[in-house]
Amino acid sequence: MQKVWQYFLCAVLVILLALTFGAWGTESAQALLRQHHDSPGVLRYHSQVSIKDEKGYAWQVVLFKQNYNSPVKELRLRVVGFPGIAEIAHPQPLEIEAPSGKLLSASDTYALAAPAPNVGEYELTDILPQLPTTDALKLYVPIQSGKPLVLNIPNNVVTEWQWLVTEID
Repeated sequence: MQKVWQYFLCAVLVILLALTFGAWGTESAQALLRQHHDSPGVLRYHSQVSIKDEKGYAWQVVLFKQNYNSPVKELRLRVVGFPGIAEIAHPQPLEIEAPSGKLLSASDTYALAAPAPNVGEYELTDILPQLPTTDALKLYVPIQSGKPLVLNIPNNVVTEWQWLVTEID
């Protein structure tokens, strides 16, 4: 139980630091590979970054592997905003735009029931291999108010996503 509290306090500290640095107007986004315990002795990795939208609100963007026990490891992208800022439109797909203009659509895994209105999760297993390995991307997150929310994903984050997929099991 003490370990759980240590992880919780560490996560709170990281969030507070991210919010503090965000308040200073830092424009660049640094992705952060993290490890966590799914169960005793089982470590999992995910990529997490805080990205500001066009209005300056911070969104957590997390890429992680799902179903580690399966030969095909599903990749999920979770997008989380502060409550009350925007409600994600379910079951609308997430659209991903590459610099070439190529537009890909990721299905909504929370199509039937999202844990909260400010949380979206999308299936990227077949999409990530189609994306450039080092170029920046744009995510178009469908929201209830109409026009999609745009999140610009910098090239260093995309590189980390590719590394997470190819190097870490």
